[in-house]
Amino acid sequence: MRDFFRTLTGRAVLVTAATAVVSVIVTALVAIPVAVRSVNAQVRDELVEKSALAVELLTDQRPAAREKIANRLRQDDIEIYLIRRGVPDRRGLPNRVITQVSGGGLVNIRGRVGGRPSFIAGRPLPGVDAGVVLTRPVASGLALKVLGGVWWALLAGLLGGILAGALLARFVTRPIELAAAAAGRLADGDRSVRIARRGPAEAVRLAEAVNLLAEALQTSEGRERDFLLSVSHELRTPLATIRGYAEALADGVVVEDGAVRAGATMLAEADRLDRLISDLLVLSRLEAADLPLDVVAVDLVALVEEAGRAWSARCAADGPSLSVELPAGPVIVETDPGRIRQVLDGLCENALRVVPAGAPLVLAVRAGESGGVVEVRDGGPGFTDDDLAVAFERGALNRRYRGLRKVGSGLGLALAARLVGRLGGRIEAGHAPEGGAMFTVELPHRTRTIAA
Repeated sequence: MRDFFRTLTGRAVLVTAATAVVSVIVTALVAIPVAVRSVNAQVRDELVEKSALAVELLTDQRPAAREKIANRLRQDDIEIYLIRRGVPDRRGLPNRVITQVSGGGLVNIRGRVGGRPSFIAGRPLPGVDAGVVLTRPVASGLALKVLGGVWWALLAGLLGGILAGALLARFVTRPIELAAAAAGRLADGDRSVRIARRGPAEAVRLAEAVNLLAEALQTSEGRERDFLLSVSHELRTPLATIRGYAEALADGVVVEDGAVRAGATMLAEADRLDRLISDLLVLSRLEAADLPLDVVAVDLVALVEEAGRAWSARCAADGPSLSVELPAGPVIVETDPGRIRQVLDGLCENALRVVPAGAPLVLAVRAGESGGVVEVRDGGPGFTDDDLAVAFERGALNRRYRGLRKVGSGLGLALAARLVGRLGGRIEAGHAPEGGAMFTVELPHRTRTIAA
């Protein structure tokens, strides 16, 4: 039973039962006094009517009729007092009643007669200096009598409240139970679970939220699966090259001059593996929000100029035509120069992979409204409008263009977007005037930078 009242159903039943009890008590506290007052008012009205009857009794000259009416009044526990010349025939009446009736006034009050609470009704006799007063004791225990007459109705209301609470609890908890069951199936790996959208608006919203979560998990897991397949493919390629050359060296197939070339190839492939693993590590740390940042004042002009000199060696005669566009003065921002250089190197690496020989590759710097702006533009195949919407999603472009043109692991752009975001900046992909892709990195002042 204790476990039942720990559930929402049990607590709903408990609350509605308590509400029903309070309602019954309040109803009794209000209704019983009203009923008692109604009964007393009826008794007083009847007493007034019978006082008029008593006047007729006393004016009737027939003793038998008077005695008959008097006995009938006594059967109703009504006492008759006769007042002549201001003096009652018996003791017990309040003085104000005697005075008022003797003065020709009507009386309809509640007072004490002979020490007992009573209803008093009186009126003068016509044509004589006399009056008649009727008294009737106030009934004791009237509230209990009224309660005894309505207790079954109150009990029925209480039972109805408990039953309504049980039905309400079932109605309210059913969507929660369905959502809990769906969440359990999601936790067990079933991504096909869906909840019917019916019932009150809150239940529909809960069902929609669970269904959206299931769809998001299904989509996310599909993307993660594709991403892992892509990364595994990227890992296998350099590993296969290294293994092939290593076996050739071990078997003595590659000798002397070929050994140097094989070593250089193996070193390049090892560097490629190292970059891929580093990108994966940085991405995981970014998602865990524990990547350290060293935010200092940086001149973007000097940083991009240095990057241009480094990449000019990579852009040889058979590579793209690299150019650097710099403003006349410095552009100072507050950022991490190492991470921004990592972003630039990643964007240039992507461009170098797809930009044909002789096509332009431009590194540019300009001052923005709230900081500095760095652009990387190229004359390569560029992006479609659909590509721009998913350019910074992990592996999205890799899945889209694998087998159609040279693609990377799909980590570089995602890593660039996360790094720039951690630095409080913004990166956008677009169409370059040179005909290819353009990446715009906007870096803020310190007030907008997210420090680690």
